[in-house]
Amino acid sequence: MNLKQLEYFVNVAELGSFSKAAIILNIAQPALSRQVRLLETDLRVTLLMRNGRGVVLTEAGQRLFDHSVGILQLVARVREDIDASRDEPAGRIVIGLPPSMGRMLTLPLVEGFRRALPKARLAIVEGLTTHLAEWISTGRVDLGLLHNPEPQAGLEVTPVLDEPLGLVSPAGRTDRKKATVSFAELIRYPLIVPERTHAIRKLLETEAALAGHKLNVAMEVSSVQSILELVRAGYGHAVLMSTALAASGQPGAFVLRPLTEPCLTSTLCLAVSAHKPATPLLKHALRLLRELTLAEAGGNSSHNKMR
Repeated sequence: MNLKQLEYFVNVAELGSFSKAAIILNIAQPALSRQVRLLETDLRVTLLMRNGRGVVLTEAGQRLFDHSVGILQLVARVREDIDASRDEPAGRIVIGLPPSMGRMLTLPLVEGFRRALPKARLAIVEGLTTHLAEWISTGRVDLGLLHNPEPQAGLEVTPVLDEPLGLVSPAGRTDRKKATVSFAELIRYPLIVPERTHAIRKLLETEAALAGHKLNVAMEVSSVQSILELVRAGYGHAVLMSTALAASGQPGAFVLRPLTEPCLTSTLCLAVSAHKPATPLLKHALRLLRELTLAEAGGNSSHNKMR
C-alpha cells in the first residue's frame, strides 16, 4: 500500500467511476484498475463493487476511504508547510459553495487564485449547507460558505453577510403596488420550497411554528434554479434572497418583495474546521473568498448587510 494507490482509490470512490477517475488523474484506465486491484490484494478485501452506474464502496472500502482522505490531507499539509517556509502559499485547497453562490463566485475565484495564488491548486465543490458543514468537519473540504449554519463543535464560523428574504413571484403576474409581504400574508401563497434540511426551509418552518401558522407548500424541489424555473412558469412562488435571482442570470423575470412582520434574513457565513491548523494558503483563501463574496453577493442588493 502506497500513497499513489490511496490517491487513485479515493478518486475512484469519490467519482464512482474508474473511467472518470482515469480522466481526472490522466492515467490509462487499465493501469488505474490494476493499482486498485493491487491494493485489494494487499489488504485481502474487496474495496469496490461494480453496478450498472459505476462502482460503490464496500464496508471495508468505506473504512479505507475515511482513513485515506485523512492520510492524503496530512501529506498535503506537510507539503504546504514546507512551501510556506519559503513564504509561497502553495498546495491544494478545496472550497465548498452553495449552488447559487457557486454560479456567482466560481469564475471570480478561479481568476483570483490565478492572480494572487499562482502556486495553489483550487478545487470547488457545491452542496447544501448541511452537506458542506459535514464535509468541512471531516476534512474533505477546507473552507466554505454556509447559510445559517447550526452550531457545531467541529466548525469555526464567521458571519459575512445578512441577506433579507423576500417573496419571489413571476414578473407581470403579481401586484406591483404592494412592495412588501407580511409573514401572515405569506401563508396564502402556494410556495415552491426546498426539502426540510435546507437552511431557508428550516428558517421558514421555525417562524411559521412560532406564529402558529402553517406554510402553504405546493411543491418541494431541491434545486434553487429549478424552483425559479417553476416560479417563472407560474406554478407558485418562492422565498429566496436577491443573490439567488442574480445567480439565475435572468433577474428581470421575477419580482422580489421583502418579507416583513417580521423581517427575515439569511446569514451567509465563512466556515473552516475547528481542528485543522490555519496554513498560509488557508488564510489567503479565506481572505480572498470573503472579499469576493462581499463584492459579488453584497452588491446585488442595497439591503444586504455586510459584516
